[in-house]
Amino acid sequence: MTSESVQAQLQTLWNDGIAWLGTHWLQILIATGVAVAIVAILHMLRRWGMKLCEHSVGPAGWGTILGRAVAKTGNFFIVMTAAKLVSGYAQPPEMVAKTVDFLFTLAAVFQAAIWAREIILGAIEKKTESENYHGEALLSALGLIRLLVTFALFAIALVVVLDNLGVNVTGLVAGLGVGGIAIGLAAQGIFADLFAALAIIFDRPFRRGDNIAYDQTSGTIESIGLKSTRIRAFTGEERIIANKQLLDKEIQNTSWRDHVRIKLPIGVAYETPPDVLQRVPDILREIAEGAGAKVARSSFETFGASSVDLALEFDIPGNDWPTAHLTRDKVMIEILRRFAEEKIVIPYPTQTSYTAAPDGTLIPPYPDVQPVMRVDKDDDER
Repeated sequence: MTSESVQAQLQTLWNDGIAWLGTHWLQILIATGVAVAIVAILHMLRRWGMKLCEHSVGPAGWGTILGRAVAKTGNFFIVMTAAKLVSGYAQPPEMVAKTVDFLFTLAAVFQAAIWAREIILGAIEKKTESENYHGEALLSALGLIRLLVTFALFAIALVVVLDNLGVNVTGLVAGLGVGGIAIGLAAQGIFADLFAALAIIFDRPFRRGDNIAYDQTSGTIESIGLKSTRIRAFTGEERIIANKQLLDKEIQNTSWRDHVRIKLPIGVAYETPPDVLQRVPDILREIAEGAGAKVARSSFETFGASSVDLALEFDIPGNDWPTAHLTRDKVMIEILRRFAEEKIVIPYPTQTSYTAAPDGTLIPPYPDVQPVMRVDKDDDER
């Protein structure tokens, strides 16, 4: 492309435009009026989007997000949209039509990138606001997400525009791909934790204030950051774990539990009469239900080493461990009271050791007890 060719093309465009104005002035006037009306309508739509943003109260809804995207509509896109819509009626020269098509494509591609950015970022902000995620680290994460989304969308828009200009974009796309791979490998740890933070926001395995358990650790979520999550352990210390490592583990969210299950193994002595032993499961069930618990199981388990073993399992509504422990203690005390009334013995394992004399006879572990002889008073006086 030389300066002479550019001047020749501009001269051709000028001459074609003058000739077109002279022969199609009426169509041009009508098309101009229609274009002005289209511009006015699009400006009204943009003002409507601005009003949606101004009157929004509380967390942003989808209407506010859509209004924010519409409010970002540019004047260049509005003008080129109107020109594209009326260009066919005005029958412009080929050079003018190609210029309008190119400018419209340029405006439409970048405007679509702006709309997509606002909708994507609005959806992320809506999710974070609705789930009450806060903190400077999360704001930094959202800022980084905004930068990455903007870069990706406008890079795609630039490639589309260059492709419409006839530029071979294969090398550019390959270069962007290689550069992205290099950056990803260099910062894979940071990006892994960043995407893990996004997974926590969208998948919601837990949120700030929830009580969770993972591995051998239990605690309360204090903050979810860009790279790590801080957990206040029940023993008092603060534990910090990378987001990716945390999501790779099995997490138990006890805050969403609707009941607490208590399991009590109980052994009854073998000397218990069978008819009394048969009533023990019903006694245990009655005691647990009397404490306000829902019995899941009350039955015999097995023949133990020194007792007939039973299992009592009952559920306490809610996720309050202190209340569950108080109910468990109440049930245990009542079991001891009822067993004492029914003369049911809970044995404990015992063991007796014997020693052998040199001749092999067993020696008891307790001293020989001398027989007690009764002595009458009268015989004693004599």
